[in-house]
Amino acid sequence: MAVALVAGCSAGPVEIDAPDLSSADAATCRSLVDDLPETLAGQERRETSGDTAYGAAWGDPAIVVTCGVAEPADFTAGASCVRVDDASWFVPDDVMAAAADGDQDVDVTATELNHHPRVELRLPSDYRPDGFGNAIGALAKVIARDLDEVDGC
Repeated sequence: MAVALVAGCSAGPVEIDAPDLSSADAATCRSLVDDLPETLAGQERRETSGDTAYGAAWGDPAIVVTCGVAEPADFTAGASCVRVDDASWFVPDDVMAAAADGDQDVDVTATELNHHPRVELRLPSDYRPDGFGNAIGALAKVIARDLDEVDGC
């Protein structure tokens, strides 16, 4: 019986790996992470390790939010973004194309580009299709409250 209980537990803390941040961005990201919800896309917040002040995780497999990330390498001026309230999320073209074709089996990495510092959401396909909309909706409120708005997307 004990083996079955251990097998049902998650794999342990989720590693948060944030880039080097200026002291101002680090303070802003710490504030954002403190304000993140206890549930996201219907999943409970879970333990993290590493740069825990700059990110959080929910569920298993983990939905991960990291603050202070770089602009995505494949982002270009004029790229389409998913807008929710004042937050604009860049989602790579291949993920957008898969979703347009009805393929919900692709993990989503989205980066919010209308605020600084940037925030990244990694959402496993297990939570699609509803989890993405629920997550960016919940995050948009915290981002708009805690981060400075910039023109990005």
